[in-house]
Amino acid sequence: MSVLDRVSATPEHLMEEAVGDARTVLDVGCGTNSPLGRFRRRYERTVGVDLFPAAADSGIHDEYRLIDILELDQEFAENSFDAVVAFDVIEHLSTSDVGKLLDLMERIARRRIVVHTPNGFLPQDEYEGNPLQVHRSGWSAEEMRSLGFRVFGSNGLRVLRGEEGRTRWRPDRFWGVVARLTQPFVHRRPSLAYQLLCVKELDGSASTRS
Repeated sequence: MSVLDRVSATPEHLMEEAVGDARTVLDVGCGTNSPLGRFRRRYERTVGVDLFPAAADSGIHDEYRLIDILELDQEFAENSFDAVVAFDVIEHLSTSDVGKLLDLMERIARRRIVVHTPNGFLPQDEYEGNPLQVHRSGWSAEEMRSLGFRVFGSNGLRVLRGEEGRTRWRPDRFWGVVARLTQPFVHRRPSLAYQLLCVKELDGSASTRS
């Protein structure tokens, strides 16, 4: 991906690139507005998992399972999806529960697992009547690397954004453009990014990401 492409790359573009050549995807904690719904690629089969009933009304996935994401192993067999993703999910769990979730994701995935999360702890309360939206943990690039992930920066410089990804200053449109222009800089410097894109390859194949 060129520098110009990096400037225009939204978090969803980067997530799609990270999912790579997977044909089947398990979307853990999919919520009501999963990024997969904004991907250009369409997969052979996607399944969304969430405990919040409204998630199943989005129509993004082929199937939905309304279950606790910490009980994935009771619903899905080992190596049953090419990719298992958790987009903006792990920050809603305690540190110990994140460890359990990542183990389950790795057990179910054949090729890779992909995680997208804020860089460090970002306070957030519940909203839209969903108590599961509260943030309970924060993760650094170093911590995710220690868990075996390759880590990339997402959504521009961290200092430019606050809660729910909103720009810290007005006008929003101007600072949103500034944040986008910083994306190429943070791609290889995730410690400075607003969010982290974390990829763990499970089959030993070379990553297609640059």
